[in-house]
Amino acid sequence: MDVSRQYWFDLGPLSSIPKRGARTVQVPRREIAVFRTANDEVFALENRCPHKGGPLSEGIVHGRKVACPLHNWIIDLESGDATGADHGCARSFPIKIENDRIFIDMGVAAAA
Repeated sequence: MDVSRQYWFDLGPLSSIPKRGARTVQVPRREIAVFRTANDEVFALENRCPHKGGPLSEGIVHGRKVACPLHNWIIDLESGDATGADHGCARSFPIKIENDRIFIDMGVAAAA
């Protein structure tokens, strides 16, 4: 996809998010957590656990999952689905990396 499209927003360099960490982005009506795995994959989820609304950005990233800091629900970073016996889903948002920079589709993020 072409990054010049009006909906893709530059969140900054990949290095701005620590490996196995997250940062948050405020958009209209929600806060989005942008995660970076140990393998430099990047995912974006609404910063709200589907269980009790805990801040996923404060959880521990392991592999392609994050553990909610409130009740240890494990959320898949790609789909946003709770894993194991837990049920629920955190909304996910389109993200891409080009030239070591992270872009989020703000058209989807703001409209959701």
